[in-house]
Amino acid sequence: MSELRDLYQELVLDHGQRPRNFRRPARWSRHAEGLNPLCGDRIIVFVDLDAERIVDLGFEGSGCAICKASASLMTLHLKGHTRAEADRQFARFRRMVTGDGPPAESSAGLGKLAVFAGVREFPVRVKCATLAWHTLEAALAGREEVVSTE
Repeated sequence: MSELRDLYQELVLDHGQRPRNFRRPARWSRHAEGLNPLCGDRIIVFVDLDAERIVDLGFEGSGCAICKASASLMTLHLKGHTRAEADRQFARFRRMVTGDGPPAESSAGLGKLAVFAGVREFPVRVKCATLAWHTLEAALAGREEVVSTE
């Protein structure tokens, strides 16, 4: 368990300080804004969608290390996936961080995102970890309203 906790801390620090895809892509067809009023996280997710496939993904904004790290790893993980695959990955990620189901089962196929399994021990931080995912979901659905974790 100590190794997983160390990896979690290392990845969250790395991606929180130097988030990947922290940018507005040159081309994007959809976007959405997300807000976590409890922590102050505010992000905008941009998606370049070609038919049903996510060609590019980026985000801007500010937030805690968990929020930025989750958004960073999400963008790396979902590029090239279809909308349906992204929906399935979000469902799996949500089950993992909320504790709905066995950790090993819910984290299968999530790659480095599996380090967020420990977030389930801190319910307030679940909102930080899932904000980018909820915001991406809204962008893919074409919803205009600000996504809130409240």
